[in-house]
Parts: sequence; structure tokens; C-alpha cells
Amino acid sequence: MTDIDWDDLRQVATEAMHRAYVPYSHYRVGAAALVDDGRVVSGCNIENASYGVTLCAECTMVGDLFMSGGGRLVAFTCVNGDGQTIMPCGRCRQLLFEHASPGMLLETVSGIRTIDEVLPDAFGPRDLEDAR
Repeated sequence: MTDIDWDDLRQVATEAMHRAYVPYSHYRVGAAALVDDGRVVSGCNIENASYGVTLCAECTMVGDLFMSGGGRLVAFTCVNGDGQTIMPCGRCRQLLFEHASPGMLLETVSGIRTIDEVLPDAFGPRDLEDAR
């Protein structure tokens, strides 16, 4: 899939960002991804008074992925409250890797990158399969 409409994906992420629940940090994040079957899934960050159980936008987006039929992520972007593209944290890169199609593209602060470029030498399901 080389014809990714990044503007549309960013718009979906921005719409999700407006639904964020951020009473503590006030830092809104929205995420959106294209799925290998053509669907677009999205999510927003959901904070909690016990900060450790806060859900990142990528987490709720993966929930949307599975609630709407599963599949593999092909392209991903996330934005902050100002609509600027931001980089997923390390934890979220790992989450994205788990559900990425090979070569998944991410819109990052430094341009379009593959999942392997933003999480090189990643640990994933194949490593666990090899241990069986």
C-alpha cells in the first residue's frame, strides 16, 4: 500500500485527540492507523488518577483494531493537542510492532519511517515462538 492518505489519517487522529480524557496532564494525544483491509482505526489517551494505569492513545487504538475485526496495521500517525505529529513512546512502539504488518509506515517528527527503523531489533512474538 503506497497510496496512503496521510492528511486523512492525521485528520482521524486529530478527531480522536479531541476525545482524550486528560484531567491531570492536559496533554491530549490522538492516534490513527490504516489496517491491511482498508479500515482506519483510532484512539486517544485516557488518564487515570493512578498514573501507572493511564492508557496511551496507541493502546486504545489497538483496542479499536480488535473490536472492529482485527488485522495488521499498515500506516500509523499520532498527534498532540496542537495537531502536531508526535513520536510514539518506546512502550507504544513495542505495542505497534506487535500488531504491525511487515514494513508498517509511521509518520514521525523526522518523516515517514518503517516500524523497523523506529524499533530496531525488536523483541516480539517470533522470539517467544522460538522458545517453545
